[in-house]
Formats: sequence, structure tokens, C-alpha cells
Amino acid sequence: MLVLITSLAFGQIGTKTTNMEPRFTVLTLGVDDIEKSFKFYHEGLGFASPGMIGKEYEHGEAAFFDLKHGMKLAIYSRANLAWDSKLKKTERSATEFSIGYMTRSKEEVDAIMELAKKAGATITKHAQTAFWGGYSGYFQDPDGHLWEILYNPQLLPED
Repeated sequence: MLVLITSLAFGQIGTKTTNMEPRFTVLTLGVDDIEKSFKFYHEGLGFASPGMIGKEYEHGEAAFFDLKHGMKLAIYSRANLAWDSKLKKTERSATEFSIGYMTRSKEEVDAIMELAKKAGATITKHAQTAFWGGYSGYFQDPDGHLWEILYNPQLLPED
């Protein structure tokens, strides 16, 4: 009976899950100064957010930003992310991954790179024609997370 109740509670009866769906809904960035990062993304880049949440919990302070297609960008302190995941906090590394932002034109790449610079980003590679034929540039947010702003006429973003 316990197995039946547990199965019903988690909706597993009649459902065979063999693969994870190819999607993600929240990208959480570990940050060193959550207030500074919130200001960068919310005020500097203009990302919509209801504000900081979870301050009432010892390890809970975070912020979420609304992205298109129901996705969210979250910021959470690196120390709390290490605590919550039971991993050791390590040194930052900008080359572990990049966050790609596809644009509709070269001019949009330039405009976003300028917006990021004004918001306090570090430009690591100015926008230019890329070796693969498109147009791209890179910047780092205040915590060193690497963003690639790019235009590829073969991969235009959906509205």
C-alpha cells in the first residue's frame, strides 16, 4: 500500500520515464556579491525581477530574472551554492562555460556589448567577424561569468 500511495503521489503509475527532456528552466549563477550582481543584471542590463527573495533563511538569499520561453536566470551566492550542493567552494573559472545570447543583427551585438560595458561588464573580446563566419564578442559579468553575444544568420532567435 505504501508503494501505491508513493507512486500515486509522484505520478509514476503508467508513466515510464527513460530520458530526461532536452530542456532547462533555471540557470543559476554562483556569485560573490549578490547585491552587486543583482544591480548588474536588473538595473544595468534591464532584466525583469521581482527582487531579492529568501533573506529569511540562513542560506536562502537569491534573485530570479524572467527570461523568454518561461526560463529563469537565478543568482545565488557561491558559498551558499556550495553549501546547498554539498560541494567544496572552488576558485572561479570563466572558461568552464559561456552563456550565449543570439541576436538578430550585427548592430544588435554591438548595442548589447555597449550596454553590458556601461553596466560594468569587462569586455574580453570586442565584437568582430568570427572565424565561423558570424559576428560575436565576449564579456564577463561582475563575477566573471562569460557571455558570448553573437549573430549567426542561420540561427536567428525566435520571438
